[in-house]
Amino acid sequence: MHHQQYIGRFAPSPSGPLHLGSLVAALGSYLRARSQNGQWLVRVEDIDPPREIAGATDDILRTLEAYGLHWDGDVLYQSDRLDAYQSQIDTLIAQDKAYYCQCSRKQIKAMGGTYDGRCGRLTKPHRSGAIRIHNSAGIDRFNDLQMGEIRVGKDFATEDFIIKRSDGLYAYQLAVVMDDALQQITEVTRGSDLLIPTCRQISLFQMFAQTPPTWLHLPLVCTEPGMKLSKQNHAAAIDKAHPQASFNAALAFLGQAQVTPEQKMEKMVTQAVAQFDLSLVPNQTEIIQA
Repeated sequence: MHHQQYIGRFAPSPSGPLHLGSLVAALGSYLRARSQNGQWLVRVEDIDPPREIAGATDDILRTLEAYGLHWDGDVLYQSDRLDAYQSQIDTLIAQDKAYYCQCSRKQIKAMGGTYDGRCGRLTKPHRSGAIRIHNSAGIDRFNDLQMGEIRVGKDFATEDFIIKRSDGLYAYQLAVVMDDALQQITEVTRGSDLLIPTCRQISLFQMFAQTPPTWLHLPLVCTEPGMKLSKQNHAAAIDKAHPQASFNAALAFLGQAQVTPEQKMEKMVTQAVAQFDLSLVPNQTEIIQA
C-alpha cells in the first residue's frame, strides 16, 4: 500500500512575536511532522493588514530558527496569493455558488444570530458587499485525531459563511483551504481555537472537490478559562537568546518528557522528535498556565 508522504504546516499571522501559546502550536506541529518523517512547511497568514505589525514576520521566522525548528522549502506568504483567491471567488460567483450580501450585523442578530441566506435568493442579486458561499456541503461533524468526534450545531454547519469581507479582505476560511490544497497538506495540527471552524473548512474542501487533510487540535495555553494566551492580552514574547527553558515548557504543555538542555537547540529538537508520543498530549482544549 502506497502511503502519501506526511506534509504538515505551521501558519502564524504576523500580529506580534511568538509567545508560549504559539510556540506550543509550532512545536506540536513540528514534532508530529518530523516523527512521521514528514515535511514541515511554514505559511505566513498576512492577509489582514490592520492586525499586522511591521517586522513581525521576520521576528517569527528568526524565533523558529532560534528554537531549532527549521522548515522545508520556501515560506508561503498569503499576501502573494490574492489573485488566486480572487480568481476562485470570480469562478464561484459566475457559477452561482457564491453571492454578494449586504446584511448588517444588526440584521443577522435579528435573524437569531445565524445568517439565513436571504441575499442568495434575491431575483436581482447585489453587486457589492461581503461575499458568501452557497453552503451546499453543510458539514456538521468530523473526526479529530486527539479529541475524537467533534460536532457543531446545524445552524452553524449550514450557514452561508463569508469568503470575502465587505472591506475587501479575503476571509481566513477561504485562504486557508486554498493554501492547504495548494501545498497538499495531509494533516493540520494546530490550536483548539480553530476546532469549530474546521467544519467550515471541510465544507469548502468538499465544495472545491478537494480531499481534506486529517485534523489534530492541540490544547490552548490559557491564562484563565476561555482566555487564550494571545497578543491581544499582551502575552510575553518567548526568549530567542535563551530558548531552552521555553522549549521544555512547551514540551510539558504537550505532555511530553523534558529533554536535556543543550547549547545547540538542534540537539534538543532531535531528542524531542525521537521521544514524541501523541498519546501523551492532553486530550483537552485548554490548559491554564500556572
